[in-house]
Amino acid sequence: MPPEALIFDVDGTLAETEHEGHRPAFNEAFREAGLDWRWDEALYGELLAVTGGKERIRRYLERHRPGFRPPAGVSLDELVARLHRAKNAAFARRVRSGALGLRPGVARLLREARAAGVPLAIATTTSPENVEALLRHALGEDAPGWFAAVVAGDMVSAKKPSPEVYERAVRALGADPDRCVAFEDSAHGVAAARGAGVPVVVTPSHYTRGERFDGALLVVEHLGEPERPARVLGGLAAARAGARCVVDLALLRALLAGGAAAGGGAR
Repeated sequence: MPPEALIFDVDGTLAETEHEGHRPAFNEAFREAGLDWRWDEALYGELLAVTGGKERIRRYLERHRPGFRPPAGVSLDELVARLHRAKNAAFARRVRSGALGLRPGVARLLREARAAGVPLAIATTTSPENVEALLRHALGEDAPGWFAAVVAGDMVSAKKPSPEVYERAVRALGADPDRCVAFEDSAHGVAAARGAGVPVVVTPSHYTRGERFDGALLVVEHLGEPERPARVLGGLAAARAGARCVVDLALLRALLAGGAAAGGGAR
């Protein structure tokens, strides 16, 4: 039996959105607001310890601008919300410009799942408009409709590593959590999925390559293409030296069945 459903994180998993999209978009929003803030790679990597864009702005102010006060007549909540909206608009412009593409193997696996009738879902801390912009540009105007459930950051009371986003996605799908597969790029994401009882495949991203992914079924550099199989970094029955794979439904079925030791798509 194939998985009952595939549930995807967005930022860092579908595309390298943090590195190539959100950080530059935050800086553009700050410039537009007349602020002299600039998040370089190291600072943004630090802020990624907090999930959610508005939450990262607040963490930045707490740690790096403790004396900051909003303009007269504007509350801190209002300023943070304005900056976040401006960031999302800048992110959408970057997506439309072609600055962001899907990671290897993502489009292939999504299409394979659709052809096989395996439901798809999104479980993310980013906002719905960011998800829609990326899907429409990368996969076509009808792509948001490929997903039976989209659970985004502002729809839950607690963001990852809380399992709530995955719990809601699984309920919306009407699926058995341990027969689904989640796709993540971060330790927070793994904790969220595993907390909801969902097995996880990890494709580390630019900012998460040094993290530990304890509890993941499989850790691979990306999902792989037939002509470009992915290096196995962990899992897949102890990740024998030099193993490569293409993550497809057959491999996922073997992983869920505990049959990875027999091969299950490893190359």
